[in-house]
Amino acid sequence: MPRLLAIVAALGALLGAVALPCAPARAQTTAALPFPPPVQERVSVLNARLGLHPDKTRLVLELTDSVPFTVSVHGSPYRVVVDLPDVSWPGGNTVMAGKGLVARYRFEGRDGGASRLVVETDGPARVVESYLIPPRDGFKPRFVLDIARTTPAQFAASAPVAATTSTASVSREAARPPAKRDPIVPVAAALPPPVPPRAAPVPEKPMIVVDPGHGGVDPGAVGVGGVYEKDITLAMARELKRQLEGSGRYRVRLTRDKDVFIRLRDRVAIARESNADLFLSLHADSIGSANMRGLSIYTLSDRASDREAEMLAAKENRADALAGMDLSSENDLVASILIDLAQRDTMNHSKRFANMALEHLGREVKLIPNKPHRQAGFAVLTAPDMPSALVEMGYLSSPQDVSLLSKSAHREKLGRGMVRTIDAYFKWLTGAQKS
Repeated sequence: MPRLLAIVAALGALLGAVALPCAPARAQTTAALPFPPPVQERVSVLNARLGLHPDKTRLVLELTDSVPFTVSVHGSPYRVVVDLPDVSWPGGNTVMAGKGLVARYRFEGRDGGASRLVVETDGPARVVESYLIPPRDGFKPRFVLDIARTTPAQFAASAPVAATTSTASVSREAARPPAKRDPIVPVAAALPPPVPPRAAPVPEKPMIVVDPGHGGVDPGAVGVGGVYEKDITLAMARELKRQLEGSGRYRVRLTRDKDVFIRLRDRVAIARESNADLFLSLHADSIGSANMRGLSIYTLSDRASDREAEMLAAKENRADALAGMDLSSENDLVASILIDLAQRDTMNHSKRFANMALEHLGREVKLIPNKPHRQAGFAVLTAPDMPSALVEMGYLSSPQDVSLLSKSAHREKLGRGMVRTIDAYFKWLTGAQKS
């Protein structure tokens, strides 16, 4: 899902520590930086996120300080292991769901004051790059791990050969006799020859869930001439789905594709079950004035966010509070903090999308004259781990808006603006994940 937001699910990764048995390794890369000067506090992971790229999957850890590390690749099961010094991972025992090439990942505490990040992959993998970005541009140090898919034959061809590592990069665990450690091979020996284009995996496309408001026994607003909001929203949702899928860049799911009633919470559940990267709910309001017209976009208000976070933190809701995380075993403080952090990050992404949408859609259609970006407590916007926006496409109390929204040409133009917005959002998101 998100998120992503990759960051949303990744926040919970700070809870994980489940051990897997060691197997013969196909270690591929080593890298290290000198230990920082002694400090009173342990280095901590502030954030973790997964990002999808056409040719690789990227994992980024944001740290309070630079640390040395050693990266190796293993088989049976396929996994990438990052050995670190004693690093603070807030939380408990949670295995995080992955995306792209990453099936799941977790953190482990090791004997002798060391830590380990275990990234399980859904097949043989190679490390493209692993490096640490020093503090800059207001960011803390960041550890970056890029992995790409390879074939079983190429993975097996990487013969285990011992490699030297800097003394500063070897933890106490690493100082044990070589027979007890997984062998490591230099980077040059580990990288397989380029895979033919035909064999390159197709990257996972972002999942967009489009929600046509109302439906069935709930007609929504009744506009000028007796037009129903539920019919307008379904027609627009189908048009947006057609354009998004036609671009070849997205997967799309509608919460409804016919005139049926779906509860508000069920609409959100459909999106979360689909691991949506973005959720858009389409509506067309009606008020007493025929003169008010134009498009506006809503995101979740802070006050509604606080109420939702409090509800999600309740014991009976924790098992499904955040995508890929079961917080039912966590104490009240840990659960509340993780939910709040995830929700704040999601709200920031939602606001970013809304601002981009108004910029692009304002070139195509009329916006309401006063504050077209608004915030409210709509139930369909309350998922804490999925960027969401509600688009009020116009007012059905306005004869002009009704006339436009009833025409396929206008819906096509509106769809083009939404596609451009979604393109811009995911372009921005990819850039943010690279940084």
